[in-house]
Amino acid sequence: MSAPPAEELVKQWESEQARLRQQVVEEDTEDWQKTPGFSGLERVGGVDLSFIKGDDVNACAQLVVLSYPDLEVSRSLATPNDHRGTAAVSVLYEDSQMVTLTAPYIAGFLAFRETPFLLEALQRLQRKQPTLLPQVVFVDGNGLFHYREFGLACHLGVLSGLPCVGVAKNLLQVQGVNKDEEHQSQIAALQKGGDSFPLTAASGKVLGKALRSSDKSSKPVYVSVGHKISLDTAVRLTHACCRYRVPEPIRQADCRSREYLRIHFSPADTEIKE
Repeated sequence: MSAPPAEELVKQWESEQARLRQQVVEEDTEDWQKTPGFSGLERVGGVDLSFIKGDDVNACAQLVVLSYPDLEVSRSLATPNDHRGTAAVSVLYEDSQMVTLTAPYIAGFLAFRETPFLLEALQRLQRKQPTLLPQVVFVDGNGLFHYREFGLACHLGVLSGLPCVGVAKNLLQVQGVNKDEEHQSQIAALQKGGDSFPLTAASGKVLGKALRSSDKSSKPVYVSVGHKISLDTAVRLTHACCRYRVPEPIRQADCRSREYLRIHFSPADTEIKE
């Protein structure tokens, strides 16, 4: 008797993740990654998807590319009523595209739903304006900090060939890492922006780090390697790109995708994807 389609799909995806996992590079490969101030880094990208409320199929896939190291408010672009920050940052490039997700949602396999559309956005940029291709991409999700050490940031990194960093807003309780009293105690011990502690699996391997990204926010983000970058560099770069809790490339991608939905759909029909 054949296995149910969902079970067959899971086996197929597990096999694909295992194959691609072998291609992940967990060390610094670019010259700019090896300097204290990231000298030579000029373009940082961010990707995200925002969904229409009550609809887990239709979404806005967003790519933004910001200049580095400024990431500063452009006074000429700011407006008195701009509370979302979408118009107050100088963006080198942005791409908003409505997409229809065809793969089902199965926990641990989010990348198979989202990666194709984020990869297409990067490929469009490569074709249209290759000089603006980001030198590193921040992904709203996990990298090696994943059930099988191959989250969305790894998937996008391997397929695009670009350095990628996974930054998640919520803790994925996986491989023995739990949101328990010890974890909460470690969070409380983070005194200032830039402080971090390792996310250590039951095997003893460090899969990522919890980072207090800003002095203003005591709630950490969870950073892990996607591709072509070391964990220490990923954490250092994430902190350098934070004006608030979430790194600016991801924050701008989130803001702009939701703004796109607000313009093209009723405000009541949009929601934030966590």
